[in-house]
Amino acid sequence: MIVCREHKRIVFGLHPQLMSRHAKARYNTALRHRINAGRVAVRDQIAFFGRQFGQVASEWKADDTRVTFADFAISEKLFAELRRDFPQDDYCSEEASPLDEEMALQADFAWIVDPIDGTNNYALGFPICAISLALLHKGMPVYGFIYDHSTASLYEGGPEHPFMRNQKRFKRDATAAEAQTMIGAHFPMELQLQGKLAPLMAQYRIRSFGSAALSATYVATGYLTGAIDYRVKVWDIAAAYALCAAVGLEWKFVEGSPFPATTFHPHQGRCPYYVGTAPLIEEIESAI
Repeated sequence: MIVCREHKRIVFGLHPQLMSRHAKARYNTALRHRINAGRVAVRDQIAFFGRQFGQVASEWKADDTRVTFADFAISEKLFAELRRDFPQDDYCSEEASPLDEEMALQADFAWIVDPIDGTNNYALGFPICAISLALLHKGMPVYGFIYDHSTASLYEGGPEHPFMRNQKRFKRDATAAEAQTMIGAHFPMELQLQGKLAPLMAQYRIRSFGSAALSATYVATGYLTGAIDYRVKVWDIAAAYALCAAVGLEWKFVEGSPFPATTFHPHQGRCPYYVGTAPLIEEIESAI
């Protein structure tokens, strides 16, 4: 992987000169097996996800975010399925115990899951919620899966891989993003940031879905022109980061990139970002 710190952005993809032909072939085989297994593992959780939707009891964590029994169950079942085939990989979940020590990511491949992104929506029976699973190689997201419950769509893709919906190639609708600029954002938003973004908020349509993973995914599909979020953590965006790479969008981190990821802990810090078309990126950078 090449990491370009200039302008705090990532250059996606594997540089062919950094791998021998045989090493590249081994990597491609290992990656292909994991992509197939990841797709099956996410699909196997969809029925349970649907049964618990709007029905499951919830409680509040110390950081004032909601959690449900389904969060823990999906995380455990999904990882149990993957561990059968890839016991050597690292496994990271938002619902890991906060009492656990920080995990060093030492394996070549690591999985990061947000079992229910948009837990508030999920618990209340509002359909904008998702399962988000990212596959990392040497700390970089190389493939992502996001199941969008609202449309029963499984989006997947990554750098050097096509963007797909339900295993069919999905062409980003650039005309939609250009015809009517819509920006995904997360609230509450600090007053200082609101002030900086006020010109954009006055000019363009703002959408707040309650799911960080889906907000960035909708940029990949072309429904949104871009998204900006200062409240996310790595599990919220790792899979969507790979999806946006699949369609060639610019993704920039405000305070430094969490990738390549070398450690994981459920209490790790936020990684504010913005992503979108090149013209919108210029406008955001001028504002902030």
